[in-house]
Amino acid sequence: MIKLFWVGDENVEQNIEITHSDIEENQEDDIQVWQIALDVLENHESVYILAPVAGIELADIDISVHETTLTISWVRNKPKEFYEHEMQVKNEECFWGKFLRNVILWENMDFSGVKAVMENNLLVIHIPKIRFDSQNIKINRIES
Repeated sequence: MIKLFWVGDENVEQNIEITHSDIEENQEDDIQVWQIALDVLENHESVYILAPVAGIELADIDISVHETTLTISWVRNKPKEFYEHEMQVKNEECFWGKFLRNVILWENMDFSGVKAVMENNLLVIHIPKIRFDSQNIKINRIES
């Protein structure tokens, strides 16, 4: 069971309970695709995308760019040594299976300079911005 806490317009806290059967009814063909939580940070030179990816090897993560959409995807499998030996699951909160996350970015990004690193289970994607130099334009008069 999952509990969600929500504050409505009247600032009255409501406790909504969702069971696994509620979630399973909304799945198509038993295909579950999870979304990873991430942060997008920006300064005047770059955009950084931070995503916690515990239990994933860097080689298993696919990062791609199509036009202005950056896609992060991977599959996190349940550890066989625990889940395939007749263990009784008492509580299950970890997300296992396919993960996919799309991030729509600005058009002034230098996608040829995208770099990704992972340290301490934190994926950091760095995307530099295209820099345009400032200049003054002189207006010339057309002589007739």
